[in-house]
Amino acid sequence: MEMGCVWIRRMRFAGPNSNLVFKQPPLLSSSSATATLALHNPQITLPPGQPHNLTLNFTPSRRFFSNTAFSSPHSSVSVSPKSSAGDAGPGDAGAKFRGDGSKVLLKEMRYSELEKWVQSHGFRPGQAMMLWKRLYGLNNIWAHCVDELEGLNKDFKKLISEQAQLNALTLQNVVTASDGTRKVLFRMGLTRHLTTAEIVEQAVFARRLLTSEVGSITNVVFMGMGEPLQNIENVIKAADIMVDEQGLQFSPRKVTVSTSGLVPQLKRFLHESNCSLAVSLNATTDEVRNWIMPINRKYNISLLLDTLRQELQCKHKYKVLFEYVMLAGVNDSVEDAGRLIDLVKGIPCTINLIQFNPHCGSQFRPTSIDKMIEFRNLLAQGKCSVFLRQSRGDDQMAACGQLGKPGTFQAPVLRVPEKFQMAVANG
Repeated sequence: MEMGCVWIRRMRFAGPNSNLVFKQPPLLSSSSATATLALHNPQITLPPGQPHNLTLNFTPSRRFFSNTAFSSPHSSVSVSPKSSAGDAGPGDAGAKFRGDGSKVLLKEMRYSELEKWVQSHGFRPGQAMMLWKRLYGLNNIWAHCVDELEGLNKDFKKLISEQAQLNALTLQNVVTASDGTRKVLFRMGLTRHLTTAEIVEQAVFARRLLTSEVGSITNVVFMGMGEPLQNIENVIKAADIMVDEQGLQFSPRKVTVSTSGLVPQLKRFLHESNCSLAVSLNATTDEVRNWIMPINRKYNISLLLDTLRQELQCKHKYKVLFEYVMLAGVNDSVEDAGRLIDLVKGIPCTINLIQFNPHCGSQFRPTSIDKMIEFRNLLAQGKCSVFLRQSRGDDQMAACGQLGKPGTFQAPVLRVPEKFQMAVANG
C-alpha cells in the first residue's frame, strides 16, 4: 500500500501512464478549475463552481503512467516523475533540453534558459519573452502548435517549427465520474521519471482545458502514487516555471509539493524553493507508520518532525500541511488524536484529515464520517488548525489513493503488527 502521496485540497496528480483527474463540485471547463485532474488511463472529471486549484503528483520511475486529478473546490493536477532528458552536447545551447527526438522541448526550460537558446540562434531576448508568454497563457492562449504563436517574427517561428517542440505529452483518454470529476490519461513510458516539460505541460493542459469553463486554476499540488521528491531536480524546476511572474503566475504558497518524508530531499526543497510543502504523516507511532509507510523505517517520525521543527524556524510565515489518511482501527483512536496534538507542537502547520478510499487488494477500511468528525474536534480542542477533506471521483478510481487503473490488482501485503491483526481480519 502506498500512502506516501495523498489528496490535497481536493486536487491530485499521480501515476503510471499520465492521468489527470479534475474534481469540482459541479464544473467542467477548460479554464479555471475547482476540479481534480489525474493522469493514468486518460480520464478527466470536473464538477461545477467553486475556487479552482491545480494539483501535480509525481511518481517514481517504476510507474508506467502518471496520474493527475482535479477536485473541487480547487483544481488539481498530478504527474509521475521520470528520468531527465539527454545530456547537453558541446556547442548546442538546447541540447540538454532535448527529448527522445532531435527537437528542443521548450517547456523543459526556465525563462533564463529559453532566453539563452533564443539568443544562440541570433534572435533578440524580446522574442524569448514573447514566446514564453504565448506558451503560458497570454490572453488565455496556451500555444499548442506553431500556428498559435501569433505575433512572433516569421523567421523565429520557422526556427521553432524546425528545431523545437511545444508539447511533451500525448492525450489518450478522458473519463468522467458520477460527481463530475474527470480523469485524464496521457501516454508515457515505464522507464524513467517525468521530465520538467512533462510536468509543466500538465498544468498548461489543465488551464487550456478548463479556464474558459470554470475560471482560473490557482492552486497546484505535486503528489500521486509515488514520491515527488525522488524526482527533486525536475520537481523544483517545474515549480519554478509555474510561479514565474511572466508565465503561469501561480503564487508560490499555492504550489504544494507532497512527500512521504524523505528527510534529505525535504531539507533541500525547503532551502531552494518558496513553494509549499505537504507531508503525509498518517500515523502517530513508529510501529504503525513502519507498517503502512515503510519509508518510516529509514526516516522515523521523530527525525522527520524534528527536521521540520528546525528548518521552519528559518522560514517566515511558512506552514507545512500534514496529510493524515484515516484508517479504521489503525490510526483513528482518541489516543491517536492526543498523540498527534503532541507531535506537531512547535511546528507551524495545518492538518488535513483524509477519508481512505477502498480499492482492490487493500486490507484497510475507511474510518466512519462520524468518527472522523470526532477526531477533528479533538484536534481543534488541542489548538490544532485542522480540516476534514471530502472525497470525490471514487467510482472512477479518481479519488485520493485511487489514481491507478480499476481492476483486480493485488496491493503488496505488508506484515501486520500483532495488535492490529484482528482489526484487519474483521475488515
